[in-house]
Amino acid sequence: MLYAILAVLLVIVDQLTKYLVRAHIPLGGSVPFIPGFLDFTYVQNTGAAFSVLREHTWLLTLISAAVVLVVCYLVVRGFFTGALGRVSAMLILAGGMGNLIDRAVFGFVTDMIRTLFMDFPVFNVADCCITVGVPLLAIYLLLHWKDDEKKEEDPHDGPQLPADGQ
Repeated sequence: MLYAILAVLLVIVDQLTKYLVRAHIPLGGSVPFIPGFLDFTYVQNTGAAFSVLREHTWLLTLISAAVVLVVCYLVVRGFFTGALGRVSAMLILAGGMGNLIDRAVFGFVTDMIRTLFMDFPVFNVADCCITVGVPLLAIYLLLHWKDDEKKEEDPHDGPQLPADGQ
């Protein structure tokens, strides 16, 4: 339940920041956030990262929906047994939901975080969730997933007979 609350809060933060940007910054306009480091720049992105597939928003909407459904299914089925797995799943779920909402409602994703110290595409909170969640999921799968499975299958965790054999 705590993990689901994390996902819901992240979707709320994502949608709130996007709403505030759409309401207060003109399209293409910028507002300084951390001088020389970050600013908020309102961009409508119909594609994925680096504007890949920008002419195929419908395909990205389907992919986002599929990812959200698969992650939900895996969470419900108990696939993610460790905290790292659950947190990474919730980050991916929140990011997928945040951008899926934008694509379904507006036909584009609202991006706003622009780095000033390097040339990088403008992104949003949902993108941050996915960018952190995917590597965490990879670490979980590589290092912890088999350990979690072994813990569940350990025959020593079952009921124990009394020491005197009765």
